[in-house]
Amino acid sequence: MGPGATLRHVKKTSTRAFKTAWFSKAARKSRIGDPALVAAIREVMQGQADDLGGGVFKKRLNKNMHRSIILAKGGRHWIFAYLFAKKDRASIDGAELADFRKLAHAFGRMTDTELQAVLKQGDLLELCDEK
Repeated sequence: MGPGATLRHVKKTSTRAFKTAWFSKAARKSRIGDPALVAAIREVMQGQADDLGGGVFKKRLNKNMHRSIILAKGGRHWIFAYLFAKKDRASIDGAELADFRKLAHAFGRMTDTELQAVLKQGDLLELCDEK
């Protein structure tokens, strides 16, 4: 992905990024907009995140003040699932990691039709950094 590219442009190659409805509310409260999330996905794709295994990544956001948990669906779809402030906790615990791995696996098995249904229900929102 070249400099200045957006996920909308990359969508043609089927790379897409999403956020859960819960994550969207948490990000809005923390003043983290979609352009910052899209930039974070680019960095994750370049290996600039903590790979927690099983399709789960931890990425720093908002000038290192927040941490996000991102789920990968086969390297084509990325889902922001959880957000927490660094001042509130250092990381997720083992049980949470196991749950996120299960969730990543479930997203990995999701068909495009099922993904469209989840989007239509509003449980997932597609990211866009276009203004």
